Amino acid sequence: MRKNFVEELRWRGMLAQIMPGTEELLQKEMVTAYLGTDPTADSLHIGHLCGIMMLRHLQRCGHKPIILVGGATGMIGDPSGKSQERNLLNDETLRHNQECIKAQVAKFLDFDSKDENAAEMVNNYDWMKNFTFLDFAREVGKHITVNYMMAKESVQQRLNGTARDGLSFTEFTYQLLQGYDFLYLYQHKGVKLQLGGNDQWGNMTTGTELIRRTLGNDVETFALTCPLITKSDGKKFGKTESGNIWLDPKRTTPYRFYQFWLNVSDEDAERYIKIFTSLDKEAIDALTEEHKQDPGRRVLQKRLAEEVTVMVHSREALDMAIEASSILFGKSTKEALEKLDEQTFLDVFDGVEKFEISKDQLGQPAVELFTTVAPVFPSKGEMRKMVQGGGVSLNKEKLTDQNRAITAEDLIDGKYLLAQKGKKNYYLITVK
Repeated sequence: MRKNFVEELRWRGMLAQIMPGTEELLQKEMVTAYLGTDPTADSLHIGHLCGIMMLRHLQRCGHKPIILVGGATGMIGDPSGKSQERNLLNDETLRHNQECIKAQVAKFLDFDSKDENAAEMVNNYDWMKNFTFLDFAREVGKHITVNYMMAKESVQQRLNGTARDGLSFTEFTYQLLQGYDFLYLYQHKGVKLQLGGNDQWGNMTTGTELIRRTLGNDVETFALTCPLITKSDGKKFGKTESGNIWLDPKRTTPYRFYQFWLNVSDEDAERYIKIFTSLDKEAIDALTEEHKQDPGRRVLQKRLAEEVTVMVHSREALDMAIEASSILFGKSTKEALEKLDEQTFLDVFDGVEKFEISKDQLGQPAVELFTTVAPVFPSKGEMRKMVQGGGVSLNKEKLTDQNRAITAEDLIDGKYLLAQKGKKNYYLITVK
């Protein structure tokens, strides 16, 4: 008995719109479904995760997922929700981005399975690059009326919106290009279902309509969307003050990634743990109950952060993120600091007060360095008093002698000193 995919999405809060007949089709046979993603960067960010999780659940329910990288459509931009057209990417960049995205998605989907529902990745640039404009106008354009295209909400919003002057012809044709992808995949891969975010509904139904008008009324294809994820305060999910939270550890360190999930609100944690993990209903209900008993322990946030970090990165990356998280608040050691890569180290101490000194200022006594060169302390008297009381640390080790010379030997990563007064006040000194 095949697991019910629609039911799975429904209890997880991952179902927005669904065409009639979709659930019946999924129960009747193994369905090949696709979801499109944009290859304008060489990494996905967490805004893509809901769609990727839909494909993961689809495969686990016994169906076949295809992820489509929009090499062709990514070149021109989609009007839904965007106010800017995109930059054109060259062939080499597109291929590079595609490979990077596939490596990331492979952590969620099984591409290597010998089963018939092994995941696949396709790029619409492969079938669009030799399609001439005249052929496209004749084979695709004639089937869909301008009235039909104009009625789409995404088009209406842009035509009547204040974001920019109207809609370019290029963007207007986007729904036809996306519709043609569905037609092509139906004909060549047997795809009967398209998945996507709810802002894609108009483009997706254009695809089902194009298939019906091209191949005849008895050909049925379907569409299903997930809601657009927002935060409980209504703000856009996945954006922070410093930009996107990426899946690539070089763009967003596992520590910062872990911290993002750890810091979501209680209300969001309760929703996100259903959407962004594969934990089953029993486990999630139990965690939610435990969290309600004592919200201060942040049980939901911790488990959510753990599950997503392991899935996107690895168990080792999670351990390092947890260790890095404890540096600010726990009893940590100089060894722990030295184990961190430079970017994680800087992420951990992102919000602390910073000083810069030059290499030739090293060699001075601590009391001189931390009062006149990098004024961590307002006076030598105050520093002496705190050192005597055991309240000063350098690189997580107690400073017992205020006259000890600070040398290049003390530097972390060859260029940092971490001073600490009391339990919570950190100062990062960069030696240049």
